[in-house]
Amino acid sequence: MSKPTSLLQESSTAKGKGGSFTLERVAELSEILAGKVESAIGEIERLNGQTHMIAINARIEASRAGMAGKAFSVVAEQMNDLSGKIGVVSKKMRNESRDSIDELGNLIKTQATNVRGTRLSDLALTNIDLIDRNLYERSCDVRWWATDDSVVNALSLKTNEVYDIVTRRMGIILNSYTVYFDLVLCDLDGNIVANGKPETYRSVGMNVKNTEWFASAMKTNSGKEFGFQTVSKCPMVNNDLSLVFSCTIREHGDQNGQVLGILGGIFRWQDLAQNIVKGVPISDEEKDRTRICIVDKNGLLLADSKDLELEETIEFLGKNDLFSQKKGFAVSEYKDEKCCIAHAFSPGYETYSSQWHSLLIQNLQS
Repeated sequence: MSKPTSLLQESSTAKGKGGSFTLERVAELSEILAGKVESAIGEIERLNGQTHMIAINARIEASRAGMAGKAFSVVAEQMNDLSGKIGVVSKKMRNESRDSIDELGNLIKTQATNVRGTRLSDLALTNIDLIDRNLYERSCDVRWWATDDSVVNALSLKTNEVYDIVTRRMGIILNSYTVYFDLVLCDLDGNIVANGKPETYRSVGMNVKNTEWFASAMKTNSGKEFGFQTVSKCPMVNNDLSLVFSCTIREHGDQNGQVLGILGGIFRWQDLAQNIVKGVPISDEEKDRTRICIVDKNGLLLADSKDLELEETIEFLGKNDLFSQKKGFAVSEYKDEKCCIAHAFSPGYETYSSQWHSLLIQNLQS
């Protein structure tokens, strides 16, 4: 579990009179301060050098004056001694101030990186948790609807009349559950015999026996389990990006009854995922330099704030190490730029876990 936001984290993005007041800005100010201190010490040394030259010249003139310049010679000697002491103090000040300011700057930069990484990884966890919770409900939907009388009767009786009835029934469900493209009913051979939106999707007659969602449902041991197909362009709904949840339809609607066929629920993946990755609560300035995405175990983009789903694989040095953690961040090169890469692995919800990875990749050089 992530730690509660600290006061330091809250103050890291607070607004001051000069604009955005961040730890990065404090680190920048410490560097400015270091420059000003160095400049001031340099000025002291310049003036001390002039004082030293005056003291030397005074001693020379006092020597020329003989006995009359003896008292002045003492003053010149004191000035020279004072100049030497000032030189020692300024050197000590330079060394000590430089070390202290450098240490302060490094501490602030480290803390700023930690605050940024923790905040972004918290957001990454929120994203994948929202997805897991939503998809858990989809896995429940299909297991429930597979026991509906109209669905069971359609595959028990196999007449045009019952196919019409189940088509209307699935259409009613879809009118309420608008997160789905369609519902499809398949026999044991993988032939689609009915769907909920025949006026939009002409999937009846398609054979889906070799699809992942059909095959995985056929391997389940009871109606308590479900099949699944990850993000893909689904031919049943005009190649829109979809997820498919599936469940066996069993005799008499009994979860342990004889298998009659498969029910598939074709979920509108982009409507959920793209809203999540594009709706992350960060400033517009941050969004311009942050890529927010959901990827599979190989890094293939499943959801992407840059709209390149299934077109790219995220790669960066240290990816395997970061992906092995439940939650964390790393500073690494991504596409030749230094980035803070925040990560969270699917935490799962109830009986469902997507097993996907959530990433926020923020450019540190912009």
